[in-house]
Order: sequence, then structure tokens, then C-alpha cells
Amino acid sequence: MPALIAKSESTDSKWLAAADAIRTTDTFAKAASRQTNIGDTNITITGIAKGSGMIAPDMATMLCFIATDADLPSAILQDVLSRFTDQSFNAITVDGDTSTSDTVIMVATASAKHPPVASAHDDVLADFCEALKSLMVELATLIVRDGEGATKLIQINVSGADHDAAAKRIGLTIGNSPLVKTAIAGEDANWGRIVMAVGKSGEKADRDRLEIAIGGVAITRDGMCRPDYDESMVTAHMKGDEICIDVNLNIGAGQATIWTCDLTQQYIIINADYRS
Repeated sequence: MPALIAKSESTDSKWLAAADAIRTTDTFAKAASRQTNIGDTNITITGIAKGSGMIAPDMATMLCFIATDADLPSAILQDVLSRFTDQSFNAITVDGDTSTSDTVIMVATASAKHPPVASAHDDVLADFCEALKSLMVELATLIVRDGEGATKLIQINVSGADHDAAAKRIGLTIGNSPLVKTAIAGEDANWGRIVMAVGKSGEKADRDRLEIAIGGVAITRDGMCRPDYDESMVTAHMKGDEICIDVNLNIGAGQATIWTCDLTQQYIIINADYRS
């Protein structure tokens, strides 16, 4: 595998051909690349992915292959890959459905010559880690953007939760809510459905502390709609193809970011007609 990747490192077309070859219901090939450094040595990280439906955290119908020319042992690769998978591929959902078939693989060709790296938390690896996380988030959001029938990419930022795991569960409950997803598909600024999903999550929440914003527009305060709330600004935001939802529970320090997509009639058509 490393030998094959080494041969293709200088040929973008081969990466794109591979990304195209692994597609199923994907509507476009998914690839990303980053230039970074370890010490004074330039490093390349390139990855491809596939996925469009049955996408939910931890087990999803997706594949991702990442390669770098860095000279890093498998233990360090595993550490950084696992860490950033939790913040990327394990933080996306298209329809809440899972699968037994998912893979995220990272290999290093060791063709770049740089100072030895002692651990995954070595300071010399900081730029590499930042670039790797950025690449993985890009590939993960490309999967969501290409969700079956999707027209909008939705980013859900949860803060102030009891702990990080609670924030993630709240974000996923919002992201998997058919009512939230269809409201966004219909460009309806129905923030009440977000409140519903927070409560549905089962995590600790206090209605009177809950703050919700859509597109940077603050909607609630002290458990009520703000008197200065202008829905027309949120409605304008909802017409775009990238939607941002911020939820602050104001009860702790837990935080998480989840990416999802809207739920449209086209999703039903695809899955009513598609047979694997």
C-alpha cells in the first residue's frame, strides 16, 4: 500500500480517479490535501473519502484513505488518527442510520526526512496535527454536504453542556431530528424544533438558561424569545446552503460540533428506488 501511494503522490489525477472509483450513491468524488511541516521539512497529507447515506457516528457507510510522506511510526499515526476521527468522521450524521462497513486508514510513506518525533503530543508535530485535523474535517463535511438528497450543510455548535459527551449527544439529537432537518429543508426558521431536540436528548438542560442562535442571530434568552429578535435575518440565512446553529446550555463547560444536512423529498426518492 505505501508503495502504491508513493507512486501516486505526485499525480493528483490518480487520487481523484481513486476517489471517483469508490463512489456509490455519492454525486461527486471527495478529496483533500494539505501542505504542512514537521520542523523545517515540508510535509504533504492527502486523503480521499466516500459516503452519502447511512452516515452516523462510529459506524457509517463510509471509507476514508489518508496518506502522508511524513516519517511517523504506526503508534503515533494511530493516536492522531483516533483523536481527530472523533472530531470529524465521528461527528457527522446524514440520516442517523449506521452500517457494519466503515474504514478510516492512514499510512505514512516515510519519504520525507525530518527530525524524529517522540510522541503524538510532541511540539514539533503541532502544525502537522492542525493540518491533519483540518483535512479530516473537510472530508467529513464533504460527505455530509453530499448526503442523499441534501441541499444544505448544517453545522451545530453546542456549548455550556454538562460535559463534552453530553454536548455531543445533544448535537446529534438535533442533527438527527426529522423535524429540525425538514424545517431547514423548507427554509423555515422554526427554532422551537431545536428546543424540542435539546429536551429529547435526555441530557441535563434548563429551559430558562438555554440560548439559541441561527446564522449568528440570537433568538432566545432566559428561556424566552428575545424581544429584539428579528426573524427576517434568520429567514435570509436559511436560504443559503450552509446553516449554522449555536446552542448554549449555560450549565457547564461541555462542548461539541456536529455536522449534518437537511432532509428532503429527494432522500425518500433515492432510498425508495435504490437497492444494494
